[in-house]
Amino acid sequence: MTKVIIISAPSGAGKTSIAHYLLSRNNNLSFSISACSRQKRQHEVEGEDYYFLTVNSFKQKIAENKFLEWEEVYKNQFYGTLKSEIQRIWGLGKHVILDLDVVGALNMKNEFNKDCLAIFIMPPSIQSLKERLNKRASESADQINIRIQKAKQEISKSKNFDHVILNDHFEKACKEVEQSVKLFLG
Repeated sequence: MTKVIIISAPSGAGKTSIAHYLLSRNNNLSFSISACSRQKRQHEVEGEDYYFLTVNSFKQKIAENKFLEWEEVYKNQFYGTLKSEIQRIWGLGKHVILDLDVVGALNMKNEFNKDCLAIFIMPPSIQSLKERLNKRASESADQINIRIQKAKQEISKSKNFDHVILNDHFEKACKEVEQSVKLFLG
C-alpha cells in the first residue's frame, strides 16, 4: 500500500526545503505538485513547483470536485491537491510527499488516517520566521504581516500532527524528519 507523507509549517518555516531533502534521499517518494492561484515567483517552474491556475480556473476545478483538499489561504489565493496528482504518483508505485499549509495537512490526515504521516515543522521563533520571509523579498510588508498572524494560528494547531520537529538547525531538522518517515514506511 502506498502511503502519504505530509510536511506542513507556517510560510517560511522550511517545509519545502525539507520536503526536497527527503526526495533527494528516498527514491520511493514522489512530490505531489499542488495547484495554486497565486502569482508565480521568479525561481518557480510551472508543473514542478506548482500548477499555476487563474482564480476562475481554480474555482472551476473546485466545482468539478477535482481536489482532494483545497483552501483559500489568503484572499483569492487558493491552494489545493488535485486527485489526479495523487493517482499519478500511486500509479508509479511510489509514496506521496506533500508540502501543505496546516489546514490542508489536517484535512489530508483525516482523509488518509493511518496511511498518512503528518509532520509539523516548527520555526524557532516568530521573529526568525519574519526574518526568513523578509529575506525572500517576494512580498510586501503588509503581506508578511498577514503571514505572521496566520503563522501564530497555525502553530497553535501543531498538536494535531503526528510529529512536531523544530527547525532551528536545518540539517538536524532534515535528519529528524527523515527518521520519522523511515519509521512510518517500515
